[in-house]
Amino acid sequence: MQQAEVLLIGGRAGVGKTTLGWEISARLRAAGVPHCVIEGDFMGQAHPAPEGDPRRKKIAERNLTALWSNYAELGYRRLVYTNTVSVLAENEGMFQRAMGIDVRIVRVLLTASDTTTRERLTGREIGSELEREVRNSTRKARILDEQAPADTVRVATDGRSVADLAHQVLGATRWLTGTGSRLP
Repeated sequence: MQQAEVLLIGGRAGVGKTTLGWEISARLRAAGVPHCVIEGDFMGQAHPAPEGDPRRKKIAERNLTALWSNYAELGYRRLVYTNTVSVLAENEGMFQRAMGIDVRIVRVLLTASDTTTRERLTGREIGSELEREVRNSTRKARILDEQAPADTVRVATDGRSVADLAHQVLGATRWLTGTGSRLP
């Protein structure tokens, strides 16, 4: 059985994680590389379970484990996972428990300036959450900058195309240069 691999795409709100995840998926599909994509922000969405509540992490891990189990049973070994804080070392255990202790983890932290993220969030947040989202984004950017492990690949997104970003991030995975891209 081929080793499981996960590309963790983290970064503050408005940095482009989801957009990049879908572009990477498109490129992998075009190259015939089997993979799956999980938008990690949805894994723990339950109410009531405010940010920081241990129930949110517990349900996120249970959901990840269930989804990965289904993918792995069908032969998938590569996962693209987007989530704000996924790259932090404290989350490594969740991926090891869900995907196996020997999972190969590639961490990518997307960064962007406050101005860029505010512009992106203003275009995205059409409800009552804009100012809260901007504040949280700024706070998370500081935490991620301070706590991301040394092996994290940092990628600035300001003024760059999603195609350029996908090329750089896929280079870090080596998924397009290896062999064994077919499902068993």
